[in-house]
Amino acid sequence: MSKLGDLGAKLYRGEVGYDFVGKRFLWYGVSILITITAIVALAVQGLNMGIEFKGGAVFTTPKTAVSVAKATEEAEKASGHDAIVQELGTGGLRIQISGLDTNAAADVKKALATDLKVNEADINADLVGPSWGEQIANKAWTGLAIFMVLVVIYLAIAFEWRMAVAALIALIHDLTITVGIYALVGFEVTPGTVIGLLTILGYSLYDTVVVFDGLKEGSKDITKQTRWTYSEIANRSINGTLVRSINTTVVALLPVGALLFIGGGFLGAGMLNDISLSLFVGLAAGAYSSIFIATPLVVDLKEREPAMKALKKRVLAKRASATAKGESEQEGTDSGDEPQVVAQGRSGRRR
Repeated sequence: MSKLGDLGAKLYRGEVGYDFVGKRFLWYGVSILITITAIVALAVQGLNMGIEFKGGAVFTTPKTAVSVAKATEEAEKASGHDAIVQELGTGGLRIQISGLDTNAAADVKKALATDLKVNEADINADLVGPSWGEQIANKAWTGLAIFMVLVVIYLAIAFEWRMAVAALIALIHDLTITVGIYALVGFEVTPGTVIGLLTILGYSLYDTVVVFDGLKEGSKDITKQTRWTYSEIANRSINGTLVRSINTTVVALLPVGALLFIGGGFLGAGMLNDISLSLFVGLAAGAYSSIFIATPLVVDLKEREPAMKALKKRVLAKRASATAKGESEQEGTDSGDEPQVVAQGRSGRRR
């Protein structure tokens, strides 16, 4: 068995583990700091909306010897608007200019042909009206709202309302971080970005549900024992699925990274670049929230219940009694359960 596989088996059996839940306030603090930074970036800088939302034109030229800097200068001179120029893998240029109407675009196309020394007929011009982008944005918000409602309903039925609330907060957390990074570094927001944002919600939810499923199974009839508190069982659930979550995230990030750095960086694939950028940031944020935010939030909500408070009191009282008698706290087997390790923070010896 590989070292990672062996570690995963030990984590699953509870032989080793990290106290994610016990350090949850540290993770909350990190998330709050990142979220505040994202909100400030949104408020100060705002989002760099693409022409699909503002309206304008995109000109794609054949191969030309003119540099990106020179093409940008000529495009802004011809149009009177700011221009974004990107070199394509074919040697041509993608020139994006906002705020152009049909008549102005025709004049700009003619000027670009002259300045870039290419045939006007070989320049492809795509015109976009701002109303189209507004429709896309409205549909995206509608789709997002429907998705969130369905997620909450499903999780409330399949698990419980506390898990539904925690998952919803984690999803909002992922979206906020992703959008905030776009605002912070000035990435352009296009319909591809919106598609990527909607896609990451599914990935984030997948990891969260895997941990929740383990927590649901592990906490079954929890009040009938005095060995573990709810938070300890939740921590075991995170550790038990940790390697699986890491593997899933890495496997998902590798092809997305290839699309982003190879497809976008070397080939100049505009739409693929837009989608992969939001996916890359969102997948990383989703993996973080599934482990460090969602389950710890469930613990905070669950341990407010009188039954969980009473259970924690009984568990701690039993441990204190064992310590007073000089007995080493050991984990054994309950009827039908596999041998378990000692609770986090105590002796790791087994029977």
